[in-house]
Amino acid sequence: MTTTAATSAAAIAPEEVDLGVDLCGVSLPNPVMTASGCAAAGRELDQFFDVSELGAIVTKSIMLNPRSGRPTPRMAETPSGMLNSIGLQGPGIDAFLARDLPWLVQRGARAIVSIAGDKPADYVELARRVGQAPGVAAIEVNISCPNVENRGLVFACDPESSYRVLDEVRPHIPDGIPVFAKLTPDVTDIAGIAGAVSDAGADGVTVINTLLGITMDPDTLRPRLGGITGGLSGPAVRPVAVRAVWQIRKALPDLPIIGVGGIRTGFDALEFILAGALAVQVGTVIFNDPGAPMRVVRELQDELARRGIRSLNEVRGAAHG
Repeated sequence: MTTTAATSAAAIAPEEVDLGVDLCGVSLPNPVMTASGCAAAGRELDQFFDVSELGAIVTKSIMLNPRSGRPTPRMAETPSGMLNSIGLQGPGIDAFLARDLPWLVQRGARAIVSIAGDKPADYVELARRVGQAPGVAAIEVNISCPNVENRGLVFACDPESSYRVLDEVRPHIPDGIPVFAKLTPDVTDIAGIAGAVSDAGADGVTVINTLLGITMDPDTLRPRLGGITGGLSGPAVRPVAVRAVWQIRKALPDLPIIGVGGIRTGFDALEFILAGALAVQVGTVIFNDPGAPMRVVRELQDELARRGIRSLNEVRGAAHG
């Protein structure tokens, strides 16, 4: 169905719209997830909505050992967005498996566990331990992290490094658990990176991670963030994220894509679906609207209903004609 045809169809009731998604064999009630790093392991959001009703909860990236993160200040507001320089602060894999994952399983949420490391061996150990843990719906391999073995190069900026991490990780994760590689937009050919991780065994990709940026303090005339650079997120990055999804879908039409970047409304989410995304993640808006993920679900359903669209499959990738 083309976008024009969808727009001209008679409206239907929202409850007639099927938002269900098959995420590489994992059944989701809707395509909306949290974005890694914006809601810890979901516990804080459960007071605002039932986390089991969301498509999935994507955890903050977990590392092998506890990590204190980067110096403060760690966040700065920017026009239509924010910069963050948290530095993957976290309790480490032992605490996560003992406390956070069991809570998600007990609540009935679909848990997508994000893992991150300084070197490929870290990812392998994390993949092995998370893959053996009960209740894991999927694993998101955050390769948008500095590669300490290669002078600070981000794994996802290089096809060979990206391939290496996923190639080493995949054998340690059971076949029934989908693996998604999270990619950075700070590259010239994101479709090429997506192709590399797909060749290495990734079931799909998550795009995009934050864009690297700096903002200055008008009083000190120095960078605002203690870590100097930070990741830009929020509505300002959404056109970049939609472009990345569109390019990957065009180059690799059969590769499942999870789209993320600046989603605030149901139509924002629909943009990603039109570009070819299978599912979406909601992140930065959670900081000022904790109930946003479920609101986006309702608004997406309304957007489809008023266009007479009964299933996401009718419009997924429609922007490609």
